[in-house]
Amino acid sequence: MKKIAAFISLGLILFIVTSFVNSSKEERETPKDKSPKNIIILIGDGMGISQMSSAYYFQENENQEPNFSRFPIVGLSRTSSAKEKITDSAAGATAISCGKKSYNTAIAVDVDKKPIETILEFLGKKEFTTGLISTSSITHATPASFFAHAKSRHMAKEIAAQMPESEVDFFAGGGLEYFLDKDEKIDIISHLKKNGFITNVENLIAPEQLEKGNKYGFLLAKDAMPKMSKGRGDFLSDATDLALNYFDMHDRPFFMMVEGSQIDWGGHANDADYLIKETLDFDKMIGLVLDYAEKDGNTLVIVTADHETGGFTLAAKEKKIPFRGTQRDYKEIGPRFSTGGHSAAMVPVLAYGPGAEIFSGIYQNTEIHAKIMKLLKVQ
Repeated sequence: MKKIAAFISLGLILFIVTSFVNSSKEERETPKDKSPKNIIILIGDGMGISQMSSAYYFQENENQEPNFSRFPIVGLSRTSSAKEKITDSAAGATAISCGKKSYNTAIAVDVDKKPIETILEFLGKKEFTTGLISTSSITHATPASFFAHAKSRHMAKEIAAQMPESEVDFFAGGGLEYFLDKDEKIDIISHLKKNGFITNVENLIAPEQLEKGNKYGFLLAKDAMPKMSKGRGDFLSDATDLALNYFDMHDRPFFMMVEGSQIDWGGHANDADYLIKETLDFDKMIGLVLDYAEKDGNTLVIVTADHETGGFTLAAKEKKIPFRGTQRDYKEIGPRFSTGGHSAAMVPVLAYGPGAEIFSGIYQNTEIHAKIMKLLKVQ
């Protein structure tokens, strides 16, 4: 009986150990092996850790937790370009879009100025439905780096001319002047229509007005969309919601990039109020996307930035005290800047959804592209 009992005990121990090992192995490997159906990249242009942190201190409702907190996985991206320690938006976005470092001002071209296939182009050819949304011109550095190729970000009209025959199915932002210029006889709008786009230059349409099979382009400002402080309203969230409705009409996976462009511009202007309002608007849109992803279950959401702008910091407010000089008040925040340009600071990478675990750690910005391709099992 003792031998039988010992045998049973040994078998039980082996069963428990084997189960634990297999369970641990499954926990380690399953998230990395699971492929998402849909990919959404949300880029806060110029959004470093301090910009993101501002959402925790400047909410209208002090008890409101920013949507940034909903991400279970956090990483850091190193943003230097191929030739410069401090990147610009074009090289930063090209690294994410194409998986290769290039020079500042490069739009999806390599250091020899040869075109590199973007992730949007690659997936569009794989029958993904695709979309781009931006609070800048849609030809601006970040969105341009996902659908066009140019040796310089400043070639806005040449970039716009590539949209009609691109792999983009849905886009929304500013930039009408680059698509329609009567003085220079530029009419890319007509080319968009010939290539299946329904275009609107006045407003977004209601989701129920979408028609399956059509492409959609919304050019709602001459150049950039207005600042939040100048009445842009919920454009970013509304356009993103409209795009998600559009994608749901098609029985295909989708890829979308949404940019909160003007966080960067607030940093360049050393205007903390501008920067913070744009960050809060970006965070609001993130909440809408996460709600969709949580319900869908097959959507990977990545939030990151192309670089940090302004050397922004959430320092203690400084006050002049009679007879004591200037002193710091640690009960109040007095945002400050160290530059009117970009910095080399690392930027956040937040991930949610199938395969999100592989986005933890510290890595080059090109690895964001590589990790997505790995999850999609692309060799």
